[in-house]
Amino acid sequence: MATPVEKLKKGTKVLQNDEPYEIVGIEFKKPGKGQAIYTTKLRHLLKGGIVERKWRNGESVEVADVHRSDGSYSYRDGDNYYFLDNDSFEQYGLPADVCGSQMTFLMEGSTVQLLFWNGQLISITPPQQIIQEVTYTEPAARGDTATNVTKGATLECGAEVQVPAFIKEGDKVKIEVETGNYLERVST
Repeated sequence: MATPVEKLKKGTKVLQNDEPYEIVGIEFKKPGKGQAIYTTKLRHLLKGGIVERKWRNGESVEVADVHRSDGSYSYRDGDNYYFLDNDSFEQYGLPADVCGSQMTFLMEGSTVQLLFWNGQLISITPPQQIIQEVTYTEPAARGDTATNVTKGATLECGAEVQVPAFIKEGDKVKIEVETGNYLERVST
């Protein structure tokens, strides 16, 4: 389905050369003379690369037929991660390089969003935040009360993060998945 360039916005999925892209940035420029130009940054949904594309005012763009579904992380086998679609109960695999570093904080059973194109799983979106238990951390140095003192901690998923000095083993912490930053301690 073609849509006018004027209606494009960040997050829209479009087709270029019969491959799906997501608009990650869009800028509108109206020069003194001539037509307005829309400059977009597109992320290739299959390969992950970013390209820049310009359209003139009045042009149309083919919108990609992609859909999202709730799913859960099942397991890893070699270089592939496997996910279960919670709606159809079908299992889908994705290569580790497509999943990227976002898998660091996920454990079996973790909830994810699955992105499909032409009936094929092309990417996943993990939750923005996760809650995990600290399985190992060094004890805090006594008397070290300077602001923002952090120390390393290992979470139950095996990931290592920086946490405040008052966090101890057994505490549950909330972590931002995209950056790996500590957000807060969660009371149990």
